[in-house]
Amino acid sequence: MPTHKTTQEPPIDLPVGFNAWLLDCAPVPGCGTCQTEWQSLKAAKRAGDIGQAAKHATQIRDHSGGHR
Repeated sequence: MPTHKTTQEPPIDLPVGFNAWLLDCAPVPGCGTCQTEWQSLKAAKRAGDIGQAAKHATQIRDHSGGHR
């Protein structure tokens, strides 16, 4: 039975404040899409999944830019 070795890089410590910059966004009041993404961002952040939270923040920034 072969044994497989897997390696995992140690986590990278990002500079203080980087996550705040990465997740900086503002949902447009009254927009259902923005609010849904905002709730998902908060849930991902609570779960410690910054990568997923960043995807939601990007969606909010991209979507809210279309509101004029």
